[in-house]
Amino acid sequence: MSVDRVLAALADPTRRQLLEALGRQPTCSATTLAEQFPVSRQAVARHLTMLRDSRLVASHRVGKEVLFTVIPDELEQTASWMTTLAATWTERLELLKQRAEQGSTLRPAR
Repeated sequence: MSVDRVLAALADPTRRQLLEALGRQPTCSATTLAEQFPVSRQAVARHLTMLRDSRLVASHRVGKEVLFTVIPDELEQTASWMTTLAATWTERLELLKQRAEQGSTLRPAR
């Protein structure tokens, strides 16, 4: 499931920061990104590979450089899923609140 891949990729704060940096600089190399982070270029490259495998970024070669670009599709699908999940919980909590205010006895699930 793409949501699982996206959430796994975003679980690491460095990958989230890299994604944010790429959002500010639409196309960037691992070397340029590494200059902005307190980790090695190799670590940045590994994080970018995870982001690429999660389909959050794309890469393309220009001469000797590999440039990375954000692809918002998977992130948007994950955000949509999370919004739907949040709405479902909001509805459930509202129903629970209404029942509690009405003094209803909640029956345990069987």
